Amino acid sequence: MILVFDAGNTETTVGLYDGEVLRGHWCVTTDIGRTPDEIALLIRALLASDDIDRHAIDRAAIGSVVPALTGPLAEACVQAVGATALIIDARSPLPIRLDVEEPLTVGADRIINTLAASRLYKRDTIVVDLGTATTYDCITADGVFLGGVIAPGVRTSAETLFRRTSKLPATEIVPPARVIGRRTEECIRSGVVLGSAEAIDGLVRRIKAEWPGGVVPLVVATGGLAATFHAFCKEFDLVEPHLTLNGLRIAHELVTAAS
Repeated sequence: MILVFDAGNTETTVGLYDGEVLRGHWCVTTDIGRTPDEIALLIRALLASDDIDRHAIDRAAIGSVVPALTGPLAEACVQAVGATALIIDARSPLPIRLDVEEPLTVGADRIINTLAASRLYKRDTIVVDLGTATTYDCITADGVFLGGVIAPGVRTSAETLFRRTSKLPATEIVPPARVIGRRTEECIRSGVVLGSAEAIDGLVRRIKAEWPGGVVPLVVATGGLAATFHAFCKEFDLVEPHLTLNGLRIAHELVTAAS
């Protein structure tokens, strides 16, 4: 089995694959203050909570956009399950091409999404990843990353609103019952959720209008808020919350097979 880690700025998602089957997945807060020993204890606790034998895990892969966490996380993998983690980044020998001006600056998550989309869908794809930032990855059927868009994430925008306004209360991001709110919390939910949905749809339409060759790309939503926004974003064709985890699994298979 393989343990994969998608380390983001706010949350780190952990997945356990047995072949192509996702046996378990967990989401923890990203904390660069944790030592490798603490991370190893956390990994063991997560596995134990689902009665998973850590000795059955023989591989690991990490995709990280938090450089300060990458090393400690890799060390923790060795301590927790005895597996040396493969780090996936722009230098990894993957069957994709980063057709942008500064390829080494492309985040690991976007690289992994490019690999996953090209392998799983085999058609031009826009991956909308709803995390700390909302990213729009433009990917061709043959695995070329064309670039994309980076926008503030839904929670990031909401937290800025709460922090910069003295009378607006922090409100959970849940779908509103109606557009016109009758309480302050309802007004905020409407603005945050529906406003973000319209922004996502609008950007996707603009990307489609610029897509080379007149092809209509598939639109796949992923990330923690993908399921929440599925009901509000008309441009989404598919929702795959674990696309990045699956991409890490595929990346590990391809890199180790080629070595």
